[in-house]
Amino acid sequence: MVDLERNRAVDLLPDRRAESLSAWLRANPGVEIVARDRAGVYADGARQGAPDAVQVTDRWHLLRNLGDAIHAVTNRHHAAVHRIGREVMTQLAAEDARSTPVIAPPNPEARRAEARRARRQARFDEAVRLHAAGASISTISRQVGADRKTLRHWLQAGSMPTWRRPPRSSLLDPYREHLERRWAAGCCNAAQLWRELSSLGFPGRPAIVRAWATQRRRAGHSPGRVPVMADGQPWRPPSGRRIARLLMAAASTLSTPDRLFAARLLEEVPVLSATIAVARRLVQVLRRHSDEALDDVLADAASTPLAAFATELRRDIAAVQAALDLPWTTSPAEGQICRIKMIKRTMYGRAGFELLRARVLHAT
Repeated sequence: MVDLERNRAVDLLPDRRAESLSAWLRANPGVEIVARDRAGVYADGARQGAPDAVQVTDRWHLLRNLGDAIHAVTNRHHAAVHRIGREVMTQLAAEDARSTPVIAPPNPEARRAEARRARRQARFDEAVRLHAAGASISTISRQVGADRKTLRHWLQAGSMPTWRRPPRSSLLDPYREHLERRWAAGCCNAAQLWRELSSLGFPGRPAIVRAWATQRRRAGHSPGRVPVMADGQPWRPPSGRRIARLLMAAASTLSTPDRLFAARLLEEVPVLSATIAVARRLVQVLRRHSDEALDDVLADAASTPLAAFATELRRDIAAVQAALDLPWTTSPAEGQICRIKMIKRTMYGRAGFELLRARVLHAT
């Protein structure tokens, strides 16, 4: 029990029963405002113990309950959600493949090899400059730190040797056409490709196909790969509560994949579109961003899958309307609850109710 005006805990109840709350209110008369969540036991307890007090339901809990109701509605359309999610992934992957391919950064070994080649090239360029200036082979050898025979070979060849080995034949050579065709068709699973090659007579191990697939991915875009968002994380079709959040959010705040998914889902499921339209109006009313009457929004919600939620609000309409008209919330109580949890943790959760109550009230 929290004094909302002074933001101070005044008592702790031993349980969550309506009888305990009503008994405390009768023992402490004079309470004019009771801010609570939407639990029925608190509504009954306040009604029995302080019948003249104005009950105010917390707006955060109303918004949370609305989110739960929207989540339940979206769960009824899971087939459409999964289908549209796959279609959006396919569309984004196709657009990604048509864009300019992003070259993957070289691995550490490639960077070290490039650094060694750059050092050799610098020595070769310096040797050529000194030789053109008339310096002797011995002088050039001392300055660039290379053997005289090596220098003569460089200067006679006119370029620095690369020491690159000629490409060798591979067991995959007879099957490259099949691999490229399957890769272009969207099959990027190395194990599946190896099984297909084995059925065609390929004698190699799966590691050979995995190495080919890795090089293919580094060379460019993989068909059908998961699109990547701006933060570098792969985009996945939303599920659960995330669907409700996407549908209720403003389009300008969503990423391109999320915005495309939400638009497609609302377009192809008219019932869900009507539900979200009413829910958004209700959110604006509960956040006090709209002057629309609460009764009008609830009347429109009665013709949507949110009818059950609207009926629950009508049963508690006085407390809901008070939340819109009065400034009181359960925020001070929520803060005290967090403090009580901290005190319980300092006692390793093993203290009884009386000790916990004494510590909480002593601190106030």
